[in-house]
Amino acid sequence: QVYLAESGGGSVQAGGSLKLSCATSVTISQPYCMGWFRQAPGKGRDFVAVKYQNEDEPRYADSVKGRVRLDQDYDKNLMTLQMNDLQPEDTAMYYCSVPKGRICRITNPQEATWGQGTQVTVSS
Repeated sequence: QVYLAESGGGSVQAGGSLKLSCATSVTISQPYCMGWFRQAPGKGRDFVAVKYQNEDEPRYADSVKGRVRLDQDYDKNLMTLQMNDLQPEDTAMYYCSVPKGRICRITNPQEATWGQGTQVTVSS
């Protein structure tokens, strides 16, 4: 059974920073990809960032590019998401996700697994 647990969320003012962490039973160097998405109340799942194991750099959604950095610490088996210059529109539940196979659809519940999420709230 794959286990993922997100942490590090909180409430900050606009312009603030948070660092989210994803602890997992998966050896993070093994999946085809791993990433983060978010979901605000009443809205769909939005891709945030993903790291393919065969690529050197993560990919980011345009909405967060330049403000967010995805890192993978293989020694600690931990994936993190550093978020800077947070804005009210970043308010959402954030999830780390790993695909069940070799298709990287990290927001699809039939094709990926994620944890309970961590809440990020940004006030203006």
